[in-house]
Amino acid sequence: MDGYTVSRMMIHPWDAADDDEAVEFVRANQFGQLIAAGRDRDVPVVVPTQFLLADDRTILLHLARPNPIWPAVAENPAVLLSVAGDWSYVPGAWKVLPGEGDPRLGVPTTYYAAVQLVCHAEVVTDAEGKLDILRAQLAALEPEGAPADPAEHARRLPGILGLRLTVRKIAGKFKYGGNVDEAHRRYVADRLAERGGPGDAAARRHLLRRLGG
Repeated sequence: MDGYTVSRMMIHPWDAADDDEAVEFVRANQFGQLIAAGRDRDVPVVVPTQFLLADDRTILLHLARPNPIWPAVAENPAVLLSVAGDWSYVPGAWKVLPGEGDPRLGVPTTYYAAVQLVCHAEVVTDAEGKLDILRAQLAALEPEGAPADPAEHARRLPGILGLRLTVRKIAGKFKYGGNVDEAHRRYVADRLAERGGPGDAAARRHLLRRLGG
């Protein structure tokens, strides 16, 4: 693992996730931003992409050959895969319990989960290697029965390259009110259930899970 620095994401102790919790979130959300810094670039290359978590330390994906990420990976195989989601806005008034004070003075926040995986990237160029990645992705995404075997599209294979990422470092952040007491968190959980907006149910599940139920 030498030479791979940990994520620069700010993580307070009460928001920190262990590797198992972080990997489980990635397994449930296999779409993210692949970031390659390359060497001496003004900005990194950032690619939104589907991927497959083949095991806790191996990620597989494929991208089109014209994708700008390939030169950056050739310059520097250390890449970052960033996965975030299950976010929900928490109004300031929800941070103040009834009778505790003026709800207008509550400080709003956003709940969210984020995992950053520092990886070593290996480019897969041979036809069989690319087919193996495609088959693995299809088997995971369409378990009820994949379409035609990717080999039947052999003439298209030159248009893609595969990537095998080996995870070197994991940083997980689950920002769900861990800096306040149980009463305040359960009050927010009830408000999330009442509102029922996009992301509210997922955020509430994380909040309650981190409370222990």
